[in-house]
Amino acid sequence: MMGPYQLWLERMFRQAPAVRMFMETLWGWPAVESVHFIGLTLLFGCIVVWDLRLLGLARTVPIAAFHRLVPFAVLGFAINMASGSMFLLAQPDQYIYNPAFHFKLLFIALAGVNVLVFYLTMFRHVDRPAAGAAPGAVKISGALSLIFWTAVIICGRLLTFYRPPLCRPGEALGFLAECIVRIK
Repeated sequence: MMGPYQLWLERMFRQAPAVRMFMETLWGWPAVESVHFIGLTLLFGCIVVWDLRLLGLARTVPIAAFHRLVPFAVLGFAINMASGSMFLLAQPDQYIYNPAFHFKLLFIALAGVNVLVFYLTMFRHVDRPAAGAAPGAVKISGALSLIFWTAVIICGRLLTFYRPPLCRPGEALGFLAECIVRIK
């Protein structure tokens, strides 16, 4: 079903030869990997502190005070999107057909929906100077955030351990191709 779309995506992403040339230099991939790790540290570090506060740790500190970390988390996310895009553009077939990448994107989307729901429905209940416990729904949102972002990291690590093979002729494709599609 999605195989032709994945093939189209791969072909589109391969049209960035400058990125691929940089990534194939001696220090290209390690440099981008290091930047990606810095972004991850900013993002996940801020998210963990924020979510643990939502779950009830450091109750003497107002939740609103922890909200000052959000710009750093957003910066970390932006760094990871930029550096992650470079990995994708350099070797699109190693990501587009990789189930670990599919799940990573799914968990990023779930984390995004979770934060959107949080800000649209719950943030006004915790954005006040007073300290104290967060409502139950806020705690659930914090727990889900920790779960989703931990899953993103795990899937990111699994990317390197699973390299999709070439599809065998006549191999049946599921909803998403998990092997590298080559159509002549």
